[in-house]
Amino acid sequence: MKLAVQKIVLVFVALLNVDMALAADPTPPPPTPPPPPGLPIDGGLVFLFFLALIFGYFISKKYISAKKSSF
Repeated sequence: MKLAVQKIVLVFVALLNVDMALAADPTPPPPTPPPPPGLPIDGGLVFLFFLALIFGYFISKKYISAKKSSF
């Protein structure tokens, strides 16, 4: 009878220890990569402005010539 009680206590203690071993904190997630560097807009802003003016001039000229030819 004493042997059966010892086995039950041994199994109970083993089950408690397994629960403690599995209760560890999970590993933290990996760190996020750094954001990409920002690109400056100042470098080509004047060029882009004049390019937009030229493009607008050609589009309006095309629209006006198409409107004149339709009458």
